[in-house]
Amino acid sequence: MANTFKLVTKANVTSADVIYTVASGATTVVLGIMVGNTTTSQVTGTISIASTTSARAGNNNEANQTVELVTNAPIPAGGTLELLAGNKVVMEAGDALSLTASGSSDIAVSIMEIT
Repeated sequence: MANTFKLVTKANVTSADVIYTVASGATTVVLGIMVGNTTTSQVTGTISIASTTSARAGNNNEANQTVELVTNAPIPAGGTLELLAGNKVVMEAGDALSLTASGSSDIAVSIMEIT
């Protein structure tokens, strides 16, 4: 298995936008997320993961659902929201990470893809 570190970026997000989707046959570890407010007033940001993982056998037999890692978090003018500092999130094939921003925002996601 190959481990490849990557940076995924998107500029000027102003509404719900899929930033990254895990490729078929891969697993991704999200190492960090930063959202920068590029406006002159406060905006809010919501980061969510939509998971396509179906029910598993055994004790963990629940299908994954779409969850919000942070909801309407305030980001001051010219400021940055840092998420997952010191923590990790594992995403499986087909899972997607999204940003919904109330005003123009840039996002940078540091990941490790396992293929």
